[in-house]
Amino acid sequence: MSAVTSLAQENKPSGSVKPIVDLTAADMERVNKLILSKAGSDVEMIPEVANHLISSGGKRLRPMLTLAAAGMFGYRGEYHVYLATSVEFMHTATLLHDDVVDESDMRRGKSSARMIWGNQASVLVGDFLLGQAFRMMVETGSMEALKVLSNAAAVIAEGEVLQLSVAKKMETTEADYIAVIRGKTAELFAAAAEVGPIIAGASEAERTALRDYGMALGLAFQLVDDVLDYGGSSADLGKNVGDDFREGKITMPVILAYQRGNDIEKAFWRKAMEDGVNDDAALEKARTLITRHDALADSIARALAYGEAARAALAPLPMSAGRHALEEVIDYCIARIS
Repeated sequence: MSAVTSLAQENKPSGSVKPIVDLTAADMERVNKLILSKAGSDVEMIPEVANHLISSGGKRLRPMLTLAAAGMFGYRGEYHVYLATSVEFMHTATLLHDDVVDESDMRRGKSSARMIWGNQASVLVGDFLLGQAFRMMVETGSMEALKVLSNAAAVIAEGEVLQLSVAKKMETTEADYIAVIRGKTAELFAAAAEVGPIIAGASEAERTALRDYGMALGLAFQLVDDVLDYGGSSADLGKNVGDDFREGKITMPVILAYQRGNDIEKAFWRKAMEDGVNDDAALEKARTLITRHDALADSIARALAYGEAARAALAPLPMSAGRHALEEVIDYCIARIS
């Protein structure tokens, strides 16, 4: 039994995406049709590259957050579908760009777009999807939604650049790392949740509650991904286990293991992450050190704490099918460490 499996059995809540999938099913059908429509182009390579990733089985959690959040406040129009599709296109564009930056060869269990069409096509199709996302935001006529999502696009890019600046630097602090994932991952969760109440005309307090929920959820989600890279499976991750290690990414388990290690262990981490000595034997040693210093357990504990923060953010809102579905999503995100 892996360290992650045993820790998960001790700590994890049970959770399911089924409530949010069921709740948003009709609207997600409309989102999926709009995705296919807006990913189309007379330039043949654009739909080829876009659909390679779009059709590869992602759960589309972020657009479901937008739809569920709008429904919580009684929205009955069509613009939440436009915003949800915009959110998914922003996410897809980020994945296309990330795989180029990270030189990843796998995404969602199959070859990444860059491995098939090359880096240039991946970047440019990502740019096309961002452009389409902004077109749809404008079509809603909501300046507030446009403001939130355009701000998110800038913050995500900042988070990616910040990650580049701390990559391979073993002196990266926990606070530095939380700043990275707040930008590159959690910001889009926050924006996806916030634009739902915006388009529904909800109050400022309700907007804030959903934004805080999304931010905490996104942080928990990324920390679980960090744990899975050292103790999960390729099926859980949709990419190769150990990719973060091989790419020299400083993530929470590495930060904690490094801080708690002796001088010999710290020298190993510097050689592996800063100098690129990261073969399979080095990965096994890294996993041993991470386990020895309880770095996985403590990373999971941090994910659980952010999960509770997400739950607390929803607490002031009246109980409804939408709130229940959003609470189940929290548990699902943590439960991926089983």
